[in-house]
Amino acid sequence: MSFRVVRSSKFRHVYGQALKREQCYDNIRVSKSSWDSTFCAVNPKFLAIIVESAGGGAFIVLPHNKVGRIPADHPLVGGHKGPVLDIAWCPHNDNVIASGSEDCVVKVWQIPDGGLSRTLTEPVVDLVYHQRRVGLVLWHPTAQNVLLTAGSDNQIAIWNVGTGEVLITLDCHPDLIYSACWNWTGSKLLTTCRDKKIRIIDPRKGEVESEAIAHEGSKASRAIFLKHGLVFTTGFSRMSERQYSLRTPDALAEPIVTVEIDTSNGVMFPLYDPDTNLVYLCGKGDSVIRYFEVTPEPPFVHYINTFQTPDPQRGIGMMPKRGCDVATCEIAKFYRLNNSGLCQVVSMTVPRKSELFQEDLYPDTLSDEASLTADEWLQGEDAEPCTMSLKERALVVQGGYVSGRAATQLHVTKKNALATTKDRDKDRSPTPAAKLDRHADSHSGTPASATPPPAVSAAVEKQLSDLVDEIRKLKSVIVKQENRIRALEAVMKASPLPQPASPPPCAAPLVPDATNHETDGMAPDEV
Repeated sequence: MSFRVVRSSKFRHVYGQALKREQCYDNIRVSKSSWDSTFCAVNPKFLAIIVESAGGGAFIVLPHNKVGRIPADHPLVGGHKGPVLDIAWCPHNDNVIASGSEDCVVKVWQIPDGGLSRTLTEPVVDLVYHQRRVGLVLWHPTAQNVLLTAGSDNQIAIWNVGTGEVLITLDCHPDLIYSACWNWTGSKLLTTCRDKKIRIIDPRKGEVESEAIAHEGSKASRAIFLKHGLVFTTGFSRMSERQYSLRTPDALAEPIVTVEIDTSNGVMFPLYDPDTNLVYLCGKGDSVIRYFEVTPEPPFVHYINTFQTPDPQRGIGMMPKRGCDVATCEIAKFYRLNNSGLCQVVSMTVPRKSELFQEDLYPDTLSDEASLTADEWLQGEDAEPCTMSLKERALVVQGGYVSGRAATQLHVTKKNALATTKDRDKDRSPTPAAKLDRHADSHSGTPASATPPPAVSAAVEKQLSDLVDEIRKLKSVIVKQENRIRALEAVMKASPLPQPASPPPCAAPLVPDATNHETDGMAPDEV
């Protein structure tokens, strides 16, 4: 007698539910770029979406309470000269967002609490290194101010946003970089490339630790690190069938499991929840969201269910766990971008009868605190990400977590010994906002705006010399004019002055002189 044993899991009955249209965001002109990006980034304060914009690139930033129809003239973040390709919120500051564009520049922006009241065109800092378009921006999970960017020049740059400097450059990819992902502690980097290979890189050493061909298909692939070190990939087979696989870092070439899904041609984005070990697969152009649970027991990747909608999606964003509503047992929240301009909010919920806090569903999750500074990480230190308890610190306000801290301002201290006075005044001005790297000044031992005295005196002397040259030129012009005036005065004194009663020469034909009345034979009152 045979019988089927049902796998025991608290996530077997997770279901998705779309919110009503009036609780979503409508009338958004989503970007029509063909770049394989999610076009959407979410954090507990804001929703950011890349939109169509004339004369450059832009994205819109909305507070979560601004639902409904968005006005066509809503303020944008629009400082790029080319279309924006990717955006990412800083995990340690909910008011800071980075954007990469076709203009080869990465910009970091400070968004005020409450959203934008006017179009924002001045970033806090411009990060200029790439020679071709920048299609990937990714923040470090544990180190403050560390940002990874990848461009179509096949280069990876790792920045310290607090100083605007490039910390590390990686040139180990022969072709276009499709995706990048940090591991749990931020010590390793996982990338996929157009040459069909996935690579595990030690970014501080610049060494490729292992590489292997992930999927045989020529279309774009994606790869992410799971919490315990495994590698999850999505891609295409040789017959253009979409598939996913699970691998160990020690044997990338030998997948633990590979499963084919369907024959659609949209790139699948794997979105991972480390607290529940659930992986959500969202394909570009799909109308479904598939979700799986990764466990240590075979077959290791367990299919749970599929959330279906009638409309295909152009992009998607996933809310961090601290932005989910614990009162309704919500374990994930997605923001789907449709072709019609609707941003649909989808809530993934575990059905529970009790209204109490469910500790088994909400272990300690990632917080908005950084574990390391950029200098500590660069020197080789690693640390686990800071975590927080949603039971103790979460405030359920409008369905999610709201940070109790005041908005942290972003301040960039550029270490440039040849900076001009204008640049230093700009750095000292309150406009660029305040400080992102809390420990930069304590480690450097000098004030953030301090510049070595020799560099200051040299710059001042150069400006003074320029001013002296201009004054000398003005003096020479004045002397020339004075000489010209004297010459004219001498000429005027040498020539006989006209009689006071006589009119100007030009008026002679119109007003005849009295002395000419007899010669011309006309009376004095004749003309």
